[in-house]
Amino acid sequence: MPPEANAIFTIGDDEAFNALALEIFRFQAKHVPVYKQYLNYLGRNVHDVYHYKDIPFLPIEFFKTQTIIAGKADSQIIFQSSGTTGSVTSKHLVADLEIYERSYNAAFQQFYGNPAEIAILALLPSYQEREGSSLIYMVDDLISQSHVPQSGYFLSNYQSLAETLSTLKRNGVKTMLFGVTYALLDFIDSFPIDFPELVVMETGGMKGRRRELIRTELHSLLQQGFGVSHVHSEYGMTELLSQAYAKQDGLFQTPPWMKVVMRDTNDPLTLLQNSQTGAVNIIDLANLYSCAFIATQDLGKLHEDGRFEILGRFDHSDVRGCNLLVQ
Repeated sequence: MPPEANAIFTIGDDEAFNALALEIFRFQAKHVPVYKQYLNYLGRNVHDVYHYKDIPFLPIEFFKTQTIIAGKADSQIIFQSSGTTGSVTSKHLVADLEIYERSYNAAFQQFYGNPAEIAILALLPSYQEREGSSLIYMVDDLISQSHVPQSGYFLSNYQSLAETLSTLKRNGVKTMLFGVTYALLDFIDSFPIDFPELVVMETGGMKGRRRELIRTELHSLLQQGFGVSHVHSEYGMTELLSQAYAKQDGLFQTPPWMKVVMRDTNDPLTLLQNSQTGAVNIIDLANLYSCAFIATQDLGKLHEDGRFEILGRFDHSDVRGCNLLVQ
């Protein structure tokens, strides 16, 4: 039997996280065929692992070529990454949508409060133009929970967005704008606004529409264009059912059921100490029926306080729908 999903969202400390991570590891090592084969290839004995940092992390590339789901579970939905024409995309078979919904709702509440009280606006044309976006699924739900009538998508209707932002500012409504990076820049090119209380949530890169910018340059442009002191970022991806958020300076925080550790770029089985730059490994316990232990292609740094930053990506790895900005 799998661990109880309720336990994922009641973790209170590192000891509880470790206990549940080990329980999920043992379940997935037995019931997720791809992960089981990977552990066998490494020669790792499940019973020799006593701490979450010792759990082997599955390379994220497997989500492109393998079916990663526990036992005979059926998928309720398949989330799929973006990609250029003809490229191989990642697929995440989600056996229990309720876990995903609980995960993003609990994290959003933790970092930003009740979505019912927030005007949630979305400028996400690249995501809306394709099927299977986990981000669109989340934003759809958050918009539906908002009690502010102006909440919704704007595609490329920048004038309507500008008028809506002006109205919400004038009425003192707490407002969040989710936006893919290039669309946010396109918007402020035509409709700069001074809205200091606005939460600008950039999620995703340029999608080939604009020249890539380093994070400090990008955030400076967005701060000027929206009149805000900080730009927020979301770190999420198709292969995860949880998100981390950065409220300023690109320093991400995770919810209690998610952790980040760094691995040596030259030795993928060796973890690094805090404050060293390395490759990002993610533990997402909400990935109960797929794989909770993922070795990503992102480069980053983990700080002593548990926050982390994304510094770039490995050479020759393809662009994906998360924060790709190079520091």
